Amino acid sequence: MDALDHAIIEELIADGRMTNVDLAARVGLTPGPCLRRVQRLEAEGVIRGYRAEVDPHAVGRGFEVILHVDLVTQEASVVTGFEQEAAALPEVSEFKRLFGTPDYYLRIAVADLAGYEEFLTKRIMSIRGVGKVSSHFAMKNIKG
Repeated sequence: MDALDHAIIEELIADGRMTNVDLAARVGLTPGPCLRRVQRLEAEGVIRGYRAEVDPHAVGRGFEVILHVDLVTQEASVVTGFEQEAAALPEVSEFKRLFGTPDYYLRIAVADLAGYEEFLTKRIMSIRGVGKVSSHFAMKNIKG
């Protein structure tokens, strides 16, 4: 990737809906070569997709919780089972397996505290192998 590819990526991060003509003008290319670069970046998996940024409150997901989960064992079937079940839950917006403690970091988005309590007790705590859970509520969003 060269400087033009990086410029294209930065512009698309800022506004993924801009036209190819506008993008080309911003990075100093003509539309044809710019489009070919974007298509190459897509084909190579550098640009993985485009999506809408939605107000979470407007769709009933404005209450966000950081959830740390430790499993009772690192047995392969327990780890795989937990990862598959938790990843399939629509309330889970981010999910990472960590080195050290805790075993997992999950970002949960639900409507409110009652919705989170129900999600935690009925969905997460019912998955085989879940041991300790720790919930963290943000005081305010500073970035992101």
